[in-house]
Amino acid sequence: MDARAIIAKLRHRQVPDAAELRWFAQGLADGTVTDAQAGAFAMAVCMGDLGEAGRGALTLAMRDSGDVLRWTLDGPVIDKHSTGGIGDCVSLLLAPALAACGGCVPMISGRGLGHTGGTLDKLEAIAGVSTGFSQERLTEIVSQVGCAIVGATARIAPADKRLYAIRDVTATVESLDLITASILSKKLAASPDALVLDVKVGSGAFMKTRQEASALAAALVTAANAAGCKSSAIVSDMNQPLAPALGNALEVAEIMKILTGQREGPLVQLAAALGGVLLARSGLVDDVQAGADRVVAAIRDGRAAERFGKMIAAQGGPLAFVEHWQRFLPEPNVIREIAAREDGYIAEMDGEALGLAVVALGGGRQVESDVVDPAVGLSGLLRLGERVTRGQPLAVIHAAREDAAQRAEAAVRKAIRIGAWPEAVPDLIHERIG
Repeated sequence: MDARAIIAKLRHRQVPDAAELRWFAQGLADGTVTDAQAGAFAMAVCMGDLGEAGRGALTLAMRDSGDVLRWTLDGPVIDKHSTGGIGDCVSLLLAPALAACGGCVPMISGRGLGHTGGTLDKLEAIAGVSTGFSQERLTEIVSQVGCAIVGATARIAPADKRLYAIRDVTATVESLDLITASILSKKLAASPDALVLDVKVGSGAFMKTRQEASALAAALVTAANAAGCKSSAIVSDMNQPLAPALGNALEVAEIMKILTGQREGPLVQLAAALGGVLLARSGLVDDVQAGADRVVAAIRDGRAAERFGKMIAAQGGPLAFVEHWQRFLPEPNVIREIAAREDGYIAEMDGEALGLAVVALGGGRQVESDVVDPAVGLSGLLRLGERVTRGQPLAVIHAAREDAAQRAEAAVRKAIRIGAWPEAVPDLIHERIG
């Protein structure tokens, strides 16, 4: 086959067949396809439409460009993926809760890039924790604990890794076909029996409109189900942070407050919604509501905390993390409050701006090679519609230096508008697909 012929086919609005897409994906993985050809392919796909069949074929071709994991575990293998948001530390709560409910959760996660945080960065804020394991060790941990949260090896969907880097520099990131294939090629390479996709929408998400988010959710579910993985999606709101804290160690602290019975809120609500779907789709419960109830029960009665502690220990962290978690999280050099300058309500929040403020503090990456400071971020964030009085803290800044804290305060003030009661406070869950 010839990369030029495949690109020409796309340019003429024709969809390559499955064999051609497999060849091209393998060429991405082994270097047969050049960067110029990969860029032309991405642009041609972006300007056209592969349709359901072509989208599914590209997904499987990219999945099969590397290793596809196989499991010998005692329960159903279940997983969750989020399209990214701010304060989204649900994976740290959901994985141990699902394990406590009978699921096997080898969760392969990613790092933060852009304004959104990464689950691996959050987990590695805990002293000693490692997220890089062979499949053999990963299987051991999941067999013993029920869950593990790890990074993908270089052999998981290498075609996607190559194409994603090229998409980033060729303005071809925003393609439904390419986004679907990118997300699912990695997730399906882990061979889950059931998968739930949390598609975010709003100011703190990559998908800013409900129409975009719903279209992506439907495309993901259709492609995953066609590949033989029982899948559903939830479209959830990201017009404000999911947790009241942004930043790696600060978000771990929020999870620990929930696991130890000190707090509930949107994180628990979303974990229940996602977990309920997964438990039902995998046959562990009869219906979604029963699954949601079981997830909440596991969080409230301490079983999820127990699993989380075992997972942390198995991944190299402290043995007594759950009991003494404050000791094992880093602390910042500077802590300062941002006081409200007027009375009113939290009327609007620019989620992306808040995420970028944390990145500027050193809590995220502007380029992939940046080193993350796990101690910095924002805490004590209020929610849309909350009443605020002059002098009351809008948020608390955790910074490495005073000058960085000053810049963060200016950014946060611009991102949070105090005014009249907002016209509408959006529901956390917009819809479920599949």
